Amino acid sequence: MNDVEEKYMRRALELAKLGIGAVNPNPLVGAVIVKDGRIIGEGYHRAYGGPHAEINAFNSAKEDVTGDHMYVTLEPCSHYGKTPPCAKAIIEKGIKKVTISMVDPNPIVAGNGIQILKDNGIEVEVGLLGEEAKKLNEVFIHYITTKKPFCIMKTASTLDGKIATVTGDSKWITNEKSREYVHYIRHRLSAIMVGVDTVIKDNPSLTTRLKDIKGRNPVRIIVDSTARIPLNSKVFKEEGRTIIATTEKAAKESLSKIQELGGEIIITPIKEGRVDLNFLMKRLGEEKIDSVLLEGGGTLNYSALKAGIVDKVMNFIAPKIIGGALAKTSVAGDGIEFMKDAINLKDISITRFDEDILIEGSLVREQSTDHNSIDHKSIDHRSKSIE
Repeated sequence: MNDVEEKYMRRALELAKLGIGAVNPNPLVGAVIVKDGRIIGEGYHRAYGGPHAEINAFNSAKEDVTGDHMYVTLEPCSHYGKTPPCAKAIIEKGIKKVTISMVDPNPIVAGNGIQILKDNGIEVEVGLLGEEAKKLNEVFIHYITTKKPFCIMKTASTLDGKIATVTGDSKWITNEKSREYVHYIRHRLSAIMVGVDTVIKDNPSLTTRLKDIKGRNPVRIIVDSTARIPLNSKVFKEEGRTIIATTEKAAKESLSKIQELGGEIIITPIKEGRVDLNFLMKRLGEEKIDSVLLEGGGTLNYSALKAGIVDKVMNFIAPKIIGGALAKTSVAGDGIEFMKDAINLKDISITRFDEDILIEGSLVREQSTDHNSIDHKSIDHRSKSIE
């Protein structure tokens, strides 16, 4: 790798980010075409079902691309889906060399696109800024390999770990910049999940509100084992889908009224008396929901960790202290008895939003054939599930 090649690939990665909020459950992909040290074409995947980055790069080119060098952040597709295969287009356009950040983890591609290019005499290099490309597409990689949504547990707490005062007041723990960034995450992910108690207490809209762009509202998922959500809740009045995840304990009359308001129903098996979160995540994956932002309270967060559905944690910390032995924390439940059994995070990053701090990390999972499982021995199974 040299600085020039890295410059072109970084441009492709920046282009890929322009698709955030528009391509789920497809990957974020960018591409540039270089002739004699000049970028003559560039493109990115703009919308789900639309042309891929490579095709948009070809369409933008003002010169003949024969013999040129393409940089693309993800292996060109080799199959017919909603669009024709990009590998075929690259061959037909006469591209001489293709540099790729990462192999496509989709099992129906997974190296086939690269092999097709090589078989047709095109020079291929793989791995340039590969880690950056993988981080950009962490949602897609997880979803395409597990068929379940990538779940981020977002919390906001004071310096002493509280998410509300002893009276339940929580507005606002974090500053405006932190809260705006959370709306950007809502825009990026497909769905947002809360428990019914949050809806009853706060009556949130669960929408996306951004200053500079029109944000995409995530699918709203309310975990409510008995369908006791108030029918005048804001989630039924906002644009977009609202799904109530419930169980057979819910009254049919309540479910009918929810559907009359436009709400959708997912009935899960009863697990420990309440909603089965693993079943729910599988169903959401079948609905092509590739990602979930978990904005629950302490009980829902603990149950999600216990169920093994959390993949990443985003913890905003404000430099405030409120105290209170009974003030709520971001993870409740029965808790873990010994420090040696604590749930650990890896790949830690720290970001400042003025005086607030965001700590991000992925859950450390034990090796398993189930991509969505963690070591549950560290969690006391006496705890209850959630609503």
